[in-house]
Amino acid sequence: MLPLKKFPVEERRAIRGVLCDLDDTLTTGGRLIAQPYAALERLEKAGLTVVLITGRPAGWCDHIARMWPVAAVVGENGALYFRYDRAARKMLRRYVHDATTRAAQREQLQQIAASIVAEVPGTAVAADQLYRETDLAIDYCEDVPRLPPEAVERIVAVMERRGLTAKVSSVHVNGWFGAYDKLTMTRALMREEFGADLDAARAAYVFVGDSPNDAPMFAFFPHAVGVANIRDFAGHLSHEPKYVTTAASGAGFCELADYLLGAL
Repeated sequence: MLPLKKFPVEERRAIRGVLCDLDDTLTTGGRLIAQPYAALERLEKAGLTVVLITGRPAGWCDHIARMWPVAAVVGENGALYFRYDRAARKMLRRYVHDATTRAAQREQLQQIAASIVAEVPGTAVAADQLYRETDLAIDYCEDVPRLPPEAVERIVAVMERRGLTAKVSSVHVNGWFGAYDKLTMTRALMREEFGADLDAARAAYVFVGDSPNDAPMFAFFPHAVGVANIRDFAGHLSHEPKYVTTAASGAGFCELADYLLGAL
């Protein structure tokens, strides 16, 4: 990973959008402090398309899309996107699976969750599970004492044994039915809502994240950035970002925002 100062100024000037993870990328120690939130607003006011790409639940996404200075939110690791049309005062919601399928899958996920909590001591169903439409989130460090890497690997193994796609974030292990990920739904969002073909225009966007579930985005975007705490997952990333910030978490996001805005 290269230091952010290696990001050429002419390539920074060509950036038209910022796609950003939430936990431990915007947040710091589990909190969203003022500076990274203000950085989102500064990017938006500069005319950049700002989209949050997160593993957090649909309930959170509704709030974020409605109230934050962002153009849209991709949630539950690519299961959905929400975009709030402020002029029409209407929330636009798009899901991978229809409502009937989601309801049936939630029943199966409850059974899998019980299996994981029984098989991997110290785990818990994530506190935000109630607000999820499509996936299962198992807490390994957010509201429980941090579990060792071996326990996280056991959670992944149980999910995969039960037919789920499993990805590790900085706070949860998420599992879902299907082969989608953050990138597949981001592609759909940008095409359907903003008329952008990411395959043709990937160099016009920056993605910034911090953990293994961001790997598809790191692999796809030539201007992918990791905040400094990405180094905590050394050896556990299938793809690394091209650049890394000096600062961690929210301060790292602010560092990137200043670097992009300074080139405009």
